[in-house]
Amino acid sequence: MRVVVQRVKEASVTAEDYYESIQKGLVLLVGIYEYTTQQDIHAMAKKLVAARIFEDDQQKMNLSIKDVGGSILSISQFTLCADVKKGNRPSFTSAMQPQKANQLYEMFNDALINEGLVVKPGVFGADMDIQLINDGPVTIIYDSNEGRIQ
Repeated sequence: MRVVVQRVKEASVTAEDYYESIQKGLVLLVGIYEYTTQQDIHAMAKKLVAARIFEDDQQKMNLSIKDVGGSILSISQFTLCADVKKGNRPSFTSAMQPQKANQLYEMFNDALINEGLVVKPGVFGADMDIQLINDGPVTIIYDSNEGRIQ
């Protein structure tokens, strides 16, 4: 599992007749590999809830999303699983099949909600327009395999 985390001042997602937005918080771009497990989902959720990537009064990254009352915009993005080692066209064979990936994506969002966070999802498998104002900018990549953050 790979999650690209962007700290934002605000963000939104639009897909056909769908629209969601958040103010201060995190945009999560979520990639589910074929080998991603439920253990990875729960480890990632716990890590992100506790991640101290918001600034305190001394401009040190000491605060979590819960500490600042932030929200999450969670966007599924299978392209994070691209293999670009050979040729010029990315291969997505390491991405999980859509039906199972959607189940794990929803489980991930539920795990974040169960931690007390407000989570606004994108539309799984849809073409989406994402708008955001990156705060910092702060962008961090988290990977998980076999239930461990790498």
